[in-house]
Amino acid sequence: MEPKANGPKGEENRRQVIDRPTNPMVTPLLSDLYQFTMAYAYWKAGKHNEQAVFDLYFRKNPFGGEFTVFAGLEECIRFIANFKFREEEIAFIRASLPNTCEDAFFDYLRGIDCSDVEVYAVPEGSVVFPKVPLLRVEGPIAAVQLLETPFLNLINYASLVTTNAARHRSVAGKSKLLLEFGLRRAQGPDGGIGASKYCYIGGFDATRNWYLGGYFTTCR
Repeated sequence: MEPKANGPKGEENRRQVIDRPTNPMVTPLLSDLYQFTMAYAYWKAGKHNEQAVFDLYFRKNPFGGEFTVFAGLEECIRFIANFKFREEEIAFIRASLPNTCEDAFFDYLRGIDCSDVEVYAVPEGSVVFPKVPLLRVEGPIAAVQLLETPFLNLINYASLVTTNAARHRSVAGKSKLLLEFGLRRAQGPDGGIGASKYCYIGGFDATRNWYLGGYFTTCR
């Protein structure tokens, strides 16, 4: 009996196109210098393609509460689906790292696209608890090392706002209409867009953020 491949066939088997992150600043450069020096160390030692497993978790619930609502997963998926260094980013990394770094390392960075990375996660919007993994990331160690900082950035704030919104919903009950109106006092445009989105995920009924309503109406 001939072996047969599992999964969809023909047109359905083509790689699904996933939108880029909502914020255009979310690129592979949204990271720490430390992550690139670690990636270089793995590459220099010839260990960059060794398989590694990282778990993402938190140590305590925010606001002295008893639970957290997990959010930010969609943005993480968008990020890794479009993970690719541009030439100007490679040039910046080259200028920032010590001049002893070998040229072949930057060629290696050009080829990273996270196609060998697998992510396992609880569903976005789930109630989660401390020290329980929210995400498990598996793949070549240098590639998953470069995901650590952006994943933490995309999940920590999102989960904080979503949890706060869920706490408001819990107090208000199901019968009350909750409207988000925080754009005027938000931490800049990005903080405002993120807060509005994650308040909705956390249980608010609507937002007064005109941009957010227009963006998600036209992009979905």
